[in-house]
Amino acid sequence: MAAALKDQALEAYRLHVLRHAAALAFLGAVVVLACMAALWSGSYATPLSELLRGIFGAAEDPAVNTVVRSLRLPRICTALLGGAGLGAAGCVLQSVLRNPLASASTLGISQGAGFGAAFAIIVLGAGIQSSGSAAGGLTFTSPVTISLCAFLCSMAVSLLILALSRLRSVSAEAMVLSGVALSSLFSGASTLLQYFADEVQLASVVFWTFGDLGRTTWHEVRIMAIVVLAAFIYFFLCRWDYNALEGGEQTAMSLGVRVDRLRLVNVLLCSLTASVVVSYVGVINFIGLVAPHLARRLVGGNYCVLLPASALTGAALLVLGDLAARQILSPVVLPIGAITSFLGAPLFLYLLFKGGKRL
Repeated sequence: MAAALKDQALEAYRLHVLRHAAALAFLGAVVVLACMAALWSGSYATPLSELLRGIFGAAEDPAVNTVVRSLRLPRICTALLGGAGLGAAGCVLQSVLRNPLASASTLGISQGAGFGAAFAIIVLGAGIQSSGSAAGGLTFTSPVTISLCAFLCSMAVSLLILALSRLRSVSAEAMVLSGVALSSLFSGASTLLQYFADEVQLASVVFWTFGDLGRTTWHEVRIMAIVVLAAFIYFFLCRWDYNALEGGEQTAMSLGVRVDRLRLVNVLLCSLTASVVVSYVGVINFIGLVAPHLARRLVGGNYCVLLPASALTGAALLVLGDLAARQILSPVVLPIGAITSFLGAPLFLYLLFKGGKRL
């Protein structure tokens, strides 16, 4: 009898593992197909096989190599890394803060980055100027300054929230509410800066806030890759702590988890990841909120699987969102921030009304 029960449990575990592996394989396939579609789409019509050879610089037409390696591939890599970073960070934030609505947007990180960009453009003069480029005819005069200011301000928001939580020993829920308050503060500050800006500066701020995956170079992609991969490795090493937190803080502490330290380090690292992504691509809303919930519906609440699933879902969502932004009114490229907002807002409302008892 005991042997039969053991065999049954083993078989159930194998099925459980296979189901999770199949779900991750499905998400991986979606990401690959989305990347191939993004590589193929565009005004420069070329067979997909030729485009794939262009990744390695082996296309017959040298122009294809240039288009793929200098334009389309950096954009796709930016979407993959940005979506994966925001998805994984949102998953961890929702775990350590015990709030299904926690994300970079609700904590004020994105709003802090928007204020930093507005400050750089209006006060430091890093706006846009006309150019002969085909991508809208506008380029920033000092993108490094804008990215640096956006990063510093978004990190300042995170540090301020953490400082408030340490000084006053507030709860995880209060940390989210502090983020909402700081979001309002920085949004108001950005509005005041724009009030005193001239037409060119105002256009620059609006253009940056829209979000754009095409403004990154391979240098920025490498920085994003280092930060996102390092953060994900750390998150994955903490996966059992997140699972313990699902049973409540008291249960986690009884299992040896240092909850306060875990929350502090993870919120800081999530903020760093989101700050780097937002500083390079602009304000991308709701990916960090949407991806973990979609992944949870597919693979359940085990963070050993939920973390990679959230990263893959975030990557797929941002690649597909960028593809939609480029194709809906082609050759006009719609702002990716608006596309992700249209995707995330309905889910946010669903969580607000259906998950109210948990908040």
